[in-house]
Amino acid sequence: MEKFIKKTSIVAPMDRANVDTDAIIPKQFLKSIKRSGFGPNLFDEWRYEDVGQPDSDNSARPLRKEFVLNQPRYQSAHILLARENFGCGSSREHAPWALKDYGFDVVIAPSFADIFFNNCFKNGIVPIVLEEAVVDGLFKDVFATEGYQLTVDLAAQQIIRPNGEAILFEVDTFRKHCLMNGLDDIGLTLAYQDDIKAYEVKTKKTTPWLFN
Repeated sequence: MEKFIKKTSIVAPMDRANVDTDAIIPKQFLKSIKRSGFGPNLFDEWRYEDVGQPDSDNSARPLRKEFVLNQPRYQSAHILLARENFGCGSSREHAPWALKDYGFDVVIAPSFADIFFNNCFKNGIVPIVLEEAVVDGLFKDVFATEGYQLTVDLAAQQIIRPNGEAILFEVDTFRKHCLMNGLDDIGLTLAYQDDIKAYEVKTKKTTPWLFN
């Protein structure tokens, strides 16, 4: 998992409440357990005019020009601004996989569904909860200013607006450590590989029948 320290990026506004995981990545794309390859089908039913299928050529599909991610001003966005209860619905981990594969490193919203929120941390996405009034203000700024950018400083737990104003946010200390050091569940386990090997050597001596 890539480390996240600080990111400055254009912000894409997803001005919808209760965006569920089936909208983020529709069910027909859940056949793979790889973390990559889902980006082209992120928000598939909102993004394209036709119905997407696994392994189809997305480059030839007709786009819905009015959808936010199809608008030129938001093409290079790595920060997604959303409304309340983002990531609700089924607990598919493919949803953060699709967001990450598309290029989003940060999602800002007034609230998230619990399982989606936890899955973001495990996949290198920073989910930031802000008061609804603050999120409203950010939406207004994004819509009013083409190329609107924010800087997310995880170390300082701040979002920096273009005018230099800082918005503080909370993040669990352990999760912050994992994001800043690029540690997912596997990475955390591998950090103890010497201890694991020592335990295996000891166990082979004390209970050799377990290894036959």
